[in-house]
Amino acid sequence: MTVPMPPNRGLGEGVGDSIGPYVLRQLIGEGGFGVVCLAERREPMVQRVAVKIIKPGMDSRSVLARFEQERQALAVMDHPFVARVFDGGVTPSGRPYFVKEHVQGEPITDFCDRHNYTIAQRLALFADVCEAVQHAHHKGIIHRDLKPSNILVTIKDERAIPKVIDFGVAKALSKTLTENTNFTETGHLIGTPEYMSPEQAEMGALDIIRS
Repeated sequence: MTVPMPPNRGLGEGVGDSIGPYVLRQLIGEGGFGVVCLAERREPMVQRVAVKIIKPGMDSRSVLARFEQERQALAVMDHPFVARVFDGGVTPSGRPYFVKEHVQGEPITDFCDRHNYTIAQRLALFADVCEAVQHAHHKGIIHRDLKPSNILVTIKDERAIPKVIDFGVAKALSKTLTENTNFTETGHLIGTPEYMSPEQAEMGALDIIRS
């Protein structure tokens, strides 16, 4: 459910303000260091997108590096089950942003429950998600925060289509996504504990769980 975004709420830009060719319409998500807004462009085409912007006061070197890492992670991937990235830059108030595909879906578990999916149908949808994850791995990227709210499902041509979103804590295996990657903070547990894989939760697996 989207909620109206009051002017300047955590942004520096508010409803009706423009970022490049995109006009901000609604706040649709908020994380630890960024907000996600529904935005719209009119020229040279009509397009609705999601714009992710770093919050005011969160532009430390480590946060900027992680934000840039997500932008680069999405930019190198091209898969129907991964949300696409279209554009990026700096807002008029000086904060980095990037523009990505607006996924109008619901968490995979909610979707399956609401449609009364059988085990076979759930496994088929899960296989699609695995394809997206495998694609990321082939690009040298580990998501590190796979959970229902980061796997949204939509219906297209009468088929359920999953989309993996939010690579904000992704890890580049090659450490070459951005020149700033090495500036991320160390010693912090990364991801959502309830959905961590055993090797990610294992405190000794520093190459996976820590920045």
